[in-house]
Amino acid sequence: MDLLNHINSPEDLKKLKPDELKKLCSEIREYIINCCSKNPGHFGASLGTVELTVALHYIYNTPEDKLIWDVGHQAYAHKILTGRREAFLNNRKYKGISGFPKISESRYDAFGTGHSSTSISAALGMAEACRLKGTDNKIVAIIGDGAMTGGMAFEGLNNAGASKNDILVILNDNGISIDKNVGALHNYLLRISTSRAYNKLKNDIWHFLGAGKLRKAIRKITLSTKIAILKKGTLFEALGFRYFGPIDGHDINQLINTLGKLRDIKGPKLLHTITTKGKGYRPAEENQVEWHAPGAFDKDSGKRIKGASSRSKYQEVFGQTLLELAKTDKRIVGITPAMPSGCSMNIMMKEMPERVFDVGIAEQHAVTFSAGLAAAGMLPVCNIYSSFMQRAYDSVIHDVALQNLKVIFCLDRAGLVGEDGATHHGVFDMSQFRSVPNIAIASPMNETELKNMLYSATLDKNMTTIIRYPRGEGEGLDWKNADFEEIEYGKGIKISEGKRVAVLSIGPYGNRVACAIKEIHDETGMNDLCSHYNMRFLKPVDTGILEEVAEKFGTIITVEDGMIKGGLFGEVSEFMSARGIKAKVIPVGLPDRFIEQGTIAELSRECGTDTEFIKRTILESISRKI
Repeated sequence: MDLLNHINSPEDLKKLKPDELKKLCSEIREYIINCCSKNPGHFGASLGTVELTVALHYIYNTPEDKLIWDVGHQAYAHKILTGRREAFLNNRKYKGISGFPKISESRYDAFGTGHSSTSISAALGMAEACRLKGTDNKIVAIIGDGAMTGGMAFEGLNNAGASKNDILVILNDNGISIDKNVGALHNYLLRISTSRAYNKLKNDIWHFLGAGKLRKAIRKITLSTKIAILKKGTLFEALGFRYFGPIDGHDINQLINTLGKLRDIKGPKLLHTITTKGKGYRPAEENQVEWHAPGAFDKDSGKRIKGASSRSKYQEVFGQTLLELAKTDKRIVGITPAMPSGCSMNIMMKEMPERVFDVGIAEQHAVTFSAGLAAAGMLPVCNIYSSFMQRAYDSVIHDVALQNLKVIFCLDRAGLVGEDGATHHGVFDMSQFRSVPNIAIASPMNETELKNMLYSATLDKNMTTIIRYPRGEGEGLDWKNADFEEIEYGKGIKISEGKRVAVLSIGPYGNRVACAIKEIHDETGMNDLCSHYNMRFLKPVDTGILEEVAEKFGTIITVEDGMIKGGLFGEVSEFMSARGIKAKVIPVGLPDRFIEQGTIAELSRECGTDTEFIKRTILESISRKI
């Protein structure tokens, strides 16, 4: 790390000679590998952008010139070069730095980008602000890792191309997001990047770029060459962008030469770079899907370090159950926005590829596409990460619920997700959708309930169903050998009987409640202090249970893995208030603020949703009654 150890800002980087930059790139890549092997993160994407990051900070005057990374997990090298080299050792850790660009973290992070396809719109806004203020700051959006497949990226391109603002979009084309990229755009880019005739001629005329009087003529020659060889005008030229490339995104000298020339060209421009996800680490290059975010690993052998737990993940339960149901119901089809392996829909995709649709990073499209399938008589099961579903809220209301279409939405990664932090916690879904008509909202307490909820949703119920469940391991139940059992919509179950306090839980936090009650019973020797109800459904809520607890208990505790505002606490409080019932309702859930990164255990302690806090809340409620 001879060079990297002396770089604490882009100003230090600019002091290096051009022939030293290749060595610096190697040191950055080795540093990322060393850090991520012990402290896991989004690995492959950032290895692929090392040279591009170095070239950008070498040519542009950051932070006055703005770099917007999209998606944000490509920005590890950027963080390391902008004064956070030592802080990167605590990347994604509790109280450490975020794994994504974050405005409040550094003046070099021009825009927060945890989700995808937002950079071009943000860059256009910044470019327009510069024009209005009369400044000449350069604005660069680096979009890749599948983010160009998102519809918002095209909205931004359309607006930016027409505006003629000075903006550079760098398309970091690595052919993959988490899974392999899909769709017409991917095929179009592949056609451009593999056309030898076009690229040879492009390189021949590239050297004339910026030659003053020749510039317009060169542009005409370039455009006509694209039309002749690619059989059509380029998409980006049609949208008003000057298109340059494709070029090798790992050739630091070519990047610096190209960016240096493009910096002085006004108007909307797009540079197409070809990179390899996982570049410089052979296991990551050879298995890009697995090494997107591989967890801890031995950097010398490339062996991933996995825990010894035999518990199934909720994702496996979903994937296996979906396949089993699809074998007996030909109406069932699977839809996912670029997450087949992450949500385990790849299990069905492997056996029934014609009935599973990966639509790319396009959640809004995934929802309305599902609505179209439902309207035509199919039974779509659409799996979207809870936090990503926020992007499709309008589509759920207008295209699904309003038309009362039968779509099953499985919201993966519900609740706190851990180290990905505020951009990825799935904590808003219950509050979001509780007020929408024609929607049922269910959350399983364990693996077997997830299996049965998915099965029950496929039965003859003419309504949209949302099933939300967390990331990671379940409770270790033998769900595989359990027979399917129908769960009646809007019906919860009583888990334990008591006289002093009622606890109503929904979702996996019910296991924490059960554990807390057991500890209280063991410590006090009294087994009748607390009644525990697993509500199962937020909507329709089990009014029978609510009437029972209203009659028997003066104190009710609600426990949920979502926001207190608008969730189960809101449902129970509204029920009691509407009937003039004076029961005290005490909430346990997530507070009204954004939660940063950390382990689930650390964040649960911070938010007051861990077993110890639940136990203390129950005991305090009982002592007040005594």
